[in-house]
Amino acid sequence: MAKEFQGGKAFGFIKSQQEEKLNLTNEAFLSDPKYAEEEELASKLELFKNKYMEFDLNDQGDIDMMGLKRMLEKLGVAKTHLELKKMISEVCGSAKDTICYTDFLNMMLGKRNAILRLILMYEGMAKPQEVQEPGAPPRKTFSDFP
Repeated sequence: MAKEFQGGKAFGFIKSQQEEKLNLTNEAFLSDPKYAEEEELASKLELFKNKYMEFDLNDQGDIDMMGLKRMLEKLGVAKTHLELKKMISEVCGSAKDTICYTDFLNMMLGKRNAILRLILMYEGMAKPQEVQEPGAPPRKTFSDFP
């Protein structure tokens, strides 16, 4: 059915399918007694789902190394490939090259302090990106140069 769509419609169809799959996982976490005492679990799961979908670049349901690299660069915390591999193995506990949604939720809701979890939790404290107005760049004087 997705082959009938092109461009934005195909992308929207893929994202809606992905969202349905992630919603099923969220429902499983909501009914899990392990997380029954978690405050505002439904709103947290919705927030985590949206963040996960934003950085799932390959739309396969996993965040791969490039998606993780993009996420951290957007937050202003660039990492090397070796550091990214270490983060992924810390989250998944294996030698996989991707982070599945279940592992992502276990990391975010779990008691372990994974590096990635800490970075995502303090995302709001990341340095804001300067917004440059469109048009010509501002004139520089000699005092602006080092």
